[in-house]
Amino acid sequence: MASGPLPWLKPAVFTGALVPLLAIAYRAASHGLGADPIKEAINRLGLVTLAFIVLTLACSPLKTLFGWTFPARLRRMLGLCAFFYGTLHVAGYAVLDQRLDLAAIGEDIAKRRFILVGFLAWLLLVPLAVTSTKAMVARLGFQRWKALHRAVYAIGLLGAVHFLWRVKTPTAEPLAYAAVILGLLAVRLVSALRTRAPVRRLLG
Repeated sequence: MASGPLPWLKPAVFTGALVPLLAIAYRAASHGLGADPIKEAINRLGLVTLAFIVLTLACSPLKTLFGWTFPARLRRMLGLCAFFYGTLHVAGYAVLDQRLDLAAIGEDIAKRRFILVGFLAWLLLVPLAVTSTKAMVARLGFQRWKALHRAVYAIGLLGAVHFLWRVKTPTAEPLAYAAVILGLLAVRLVSALRTRAPVRRLLG
C-alpha cells in the first residue's frame, strides 16, 4: 500500500511535527501554562517526545500488520523528531528548572528514579541521532548500524517507565502509552521469530 512516490508526505509530517512546539510556545506567551509554566512546558515536551518514539516504533509493525510501506520512509524523520523534542525536554529541565546547577542535577538523577530512566533514554537517543545519516550507515556497515538502532526498543520501554514513575500514581494516559509500546514490541518480536523460523528449518 502506498508504495509509489509521495512527495508531499515528508513535508506534511515535518510541518505537523512543529505544531506541538508552536502550541507550547503560544501557550507560554499567552500565560496559558498554569501556575508553574516551566514544569508544564517540560512535561508537555516529554509527552511529545514519547509520542514520536511510539510513532517511530510503529513503522515496522504497521507494515507487518497492514502491509503499509510508507511509514518506513518516515522512520528517520520521526526518530529525529523524538530526539529533538527529547533534547528540548532535557534542556528545559537542566536550564530552566535547575539553572544548570550540575550538583543539583546529579543529586536529582541519583535520588529520583524517573529522572534517571528518562536521562538514560535520552542518552540512548543521542547515538541514534548522530548515526541517522546515509553516510553513517555506509561507515558503520548496515548490520552494525541496524544492531545499534535496535536501541530504540529499549528507549521506548525506558520512556514508558519514565512516564509511569513520573506520575507516581499511574493514570490512564501513561498506562495507555505503556500498553501501546509493549504491543508494538510484541508485534516486532513475533515477526522476528517468524522470519527466523524458516531459516532454522532450512539449516536443520
